[in-house]
Amino acid sequence: MKIELFYAPGCDKCAANRESLKTAAEHAGSDIQWLELDVLKNMDYAVDLGVLTLPAIAIDGVLEFPALPNVKQLVEAITRKSTAAERS
Repeated sequence: MKIELFYAPGCDKCAANRESLKTAAEHAGSDIQWLELDVLKNMDYAVDLGVLTLPAIAIDGVLEFPALPNVKQLVEAITRKSTAAERS
């Protein structure tokens, strides 16, 4: 599962939550690929996904959180996606 955190350099909100979300994601699933994408360097991709505010999180190429989730919300989304993938 690929989790992409879109952030902007110098964004205090992005920096303050990045590590706790990354740690939670890595503990929530066994096959997690965590990517941190500078929105300024990945603008076209961010626009294609619909990113309007930062930080934002996409899971497997789908914008799941257009605004920063808390740890519980992220873990629930990972669990839900993992369960759906196992069923297919």
